[in-house]
Amino acid sequence: MPASPVSHEVVFLVFDGVKLLDVSGPAEVLAEANRAGADYRLRFVSPGGEAVTTSIGTRLDVAGAATTVDRVDTLIVAGGDRLVDRPIEAQLLDAARQLAFLARRVASVCTGAFVLARTGLLDGRRATTHWRHATLLGRAFPAVEVLPDAIYVADGDVLTSAGVSAGMDLTLALVETDHGPRLARTIARELVLYLQRPGGQSQYSAPLRAPIPQQPVLKAAVDAIVNDPAADHTVDSLAARAGVTARHLRRQFAAELGTSPSRFVEQMRLERARTLLDEGRNVSETARLSGFGSAETFRRVFTREYGLPPSRHQRQFRTAWSGEFPSTGVPAPSAE
Repeated sequence: MPASPVSHEVVFLVFDGVKLLDVSGPAEVLAEANRAGADYRLRFVSPGGEAVTTSIGTRLDVAGAATTVDRVDTLIVAGGDRLVDRPIEAQLLDAARQLAFLARRVASVCTGAFVLARTGLLDGRRATTHWRHATLLGRAFPAVEVLPDAIYVADGDVLTSAGVSAGMDLTLALVETDHGPRLARTIARELVLYLQRPGGQSQYSAPLRAPIPQQPVLKAAVDAIVNDPAADHTVDSLAARAGVTARHLRRQFAAELGTSPSRFVEQMRLERARTLLDEGRNVSETARLSGFGSAETFRRVFTREYGLPPSRHQRQFRTAWSGEFPSTGVPAPSAE
């Protein structure tokens, strides 16, 4: 089915050092939507109107300066490594403020969230960024509720996403909001994307989350747990696998990981359970596949850990959104 003929003016704010995939990924999603009948009009601007050099050294031409834009439906602020470890220049912040004031909705990719946070646009909102920088974002901007795990977060008319490919997930969700799930499925098939990756799904899986032990003894136990969280991991069985006593293994876990073997097993099972829930598995099946055994035990442990029952978590982090995004309400930029 063709998409709605309604046009959407999408402005990408770019700058020297911008991560190329933060721009090209979302742009390709929108271009594919256009091939399926949508009408996204893409425009790339920089703070001063000059072409920019991307993270891989290539030149990216722009249509002009941010000040030349007089109409924006969706503003996308891309990320770049320098936004984290260097001060963000006033010209870039002013450009973001001006464009956000014009926009119906505002989105950031990866560390672009630091630009939005500096403008005050994220104050009192939930947001995310690349997991590596989430702690810094929360510490630098205490008025922002940072969700370090989320792939993307929609808080009203302001959206933020995690690193690189997560920008494509967010953009696909925007297309679904604008034109419905059928067009989103078409784009996902063409670009070989995971259509149903929920915004609240963890940015990285349990094996990536797990620490890398320095001691070979501990590594053997940790690898066994991470590779199969649902297995019957007792302290004795893990100690036998590592070739040490149970007492020695407990000491190693406490000294290097700051936790006990049983607690580590539980954490990896919870991570596995979250992934299963995000894939659409029911509570009973999730409990069995993640190693909790009964649904009752799983519900109790999950609720204690995350403050909400698994069924509510599953409802809360579904991909599809409904409704329109109101105007951003960003204060108009100063004329000074």
